Amino acid sequence: MTLLVLLGVPLFAAVVLAFIGDRRLAPEVNIAGSAATFAAGIALAFQVYEHGSMTAGGKFFFVDAFNVYLSVLTAFVSMTTAIFSRRYMRREREHGRVGHVGMRFYHAMFQLFIFAMLLCLLTNNIGVLWIAMELATLSTVLLVSLYRTPTAIEAAWKYFILCGVGIAQALFGTVLLYFAAERVLGEGGEALLWTNLSQVSDKLEPTVLSLAFVFLMVGYGTKVGLVPLHNWLPDAHSEGPTPISAVLSGLLLNIALYALVRCKALVDGSTHSHRAGDIMMGFGILSIIVAAFSLLRQKDIKRMFSYSSIEHMGIATFAFGLGGPIATFGALLHMLVHSLAKSSIFFTVGHASQMHRTQEIDKIRGLIKGNPLVGWGFMLGAMAIVGMPPFGVFTSEFLILTATMKDAPLMTPFLLLGLAVAFAAILRKVQFMVSGDAPSYQKPVKAAHLPVLVHMALVLIIGIYMPNFLNEWFHKAVEILR
Repeated sequence: MTLLVLLGVPLFAAVVLAFIGDRRLAPEVNIAGSAATFAAGIALAFQVYEHGSMTAGGKFFFVDAFNVYLSVLTAFVSMTTAIFSRRYMRREREHGRVGHVGMRFYHAMFQLFIFAMLLCLLTNNIGVLWIAMELATLSTVLLVSLYRTPTAIEAAWKYFILCGVGIAQALFGTVLLYFAAERVLGEGGEALLWTNLSQVSDKLEPTVLSLAFVFLMVGYGTKVGLVPLHNWLPDAHSEGPTPISAVLSGLLLNIALYALVRCKALVDGSTHSHRAGDIMMGFGILSIIVAAFSLLRQKDIKRMFSYSSIEHMGIATFAFGLGGPIATFGALLHMLVHSLAKSSIFFTVGHASQMHRTQEIDKIRGLIKGNPLVGWGFMLGAMAIVGMPPFGVFTSEFLILTATMKDAPLMTPFLLLGLAVAFAAILRKVQFMVSGDAPSYQKPVKAAHLPVLVHMALVLIIGIYMPNFLNEWFHKAVEILR
């Protein structure tokens, strides 16, 4: 019942907001729907914590320690983003960037996007996972083009075409996976269920599964933003509304990586080798290096942090590919702290862009003097995302680096190089944006500070002291993925 509520609330809210999306209380309805979704996610997490993994809806849905933690994270960041977007989108409406139809469209698609992501996580059917991933893509494509400028429409088309090509590869990989499974499980829907596939993974044809993983890696890897099919992500971030940038970086990339990790577990069980892990490590380290050096030449603030997202998803992909308890624990933690820190950064970036009426890095100055909470929130977010202690990103990167030095020492210099270049590139640019006097063209804004403060507090607390329940939760997830 709780699971159905978790999925039903955002879908119902999307329908309601399709009719009232630009009325006076529409932002509050958006927040209420997101808050109810988060409450349902917490309730479901308690059930899993007490009773363990479970299925529902005639095995159509499946919940364990891995996907329920991501479901709670998705619901939480969606709720804080809805709170942030209340003031942000109101100001966009006042300045004429979004009209009556656009606001109604924004609120409805926001909730539909939440529904699609939760369905990706909670479905037990790999075919439904693919459909839900496509639904998430389509809803965000429409949101990226919300401003209807030529560059926004171009970014949306690039997003649609590249991710469309990727999702087609993922479909072919899914077909191959079903082809291998039906020989063991028989024809029909039973051969598409994660629970059934995981039980018979050692009986699946290893050659077919290895080939399937290549297509799944390219397909879902496109959605993760891995190099070389990453070009959609910087454009989508820079041209879409800032709240959408926050949920794209903080949530959608995690969902696609979740699908890859589930598929890797099946391939490992079938081949009894590290073949899938090696492929993930290769894509991951390439993404880290390319994204880190791309940060050096960025002139748009949202594009810069989109490349940071590519780097961090490369780190998580590399860690999952490396495997082992320490690297897997670090990857799970990294997904959590990256989502919290990066969405917080985009919140402050959105306000900074509104204050200066531009996203050009060279024209954003004096944030701390102009609005201390925005300036310091931005500075602390940048410090967190580059891995400075005592923030949680430092902890996760330290765990991943330690595991790399032990299990893949030849990869250690490349990982260190990527982390060092990204560290220098981001802090160098952020330092000039937050310091100095505020320029004359800087305008005051009523900023939404609560989401930023909550996210940064959580990232700091996790870096200093990890609660026992979270530690136990990650250990359970690690056991599932081994």
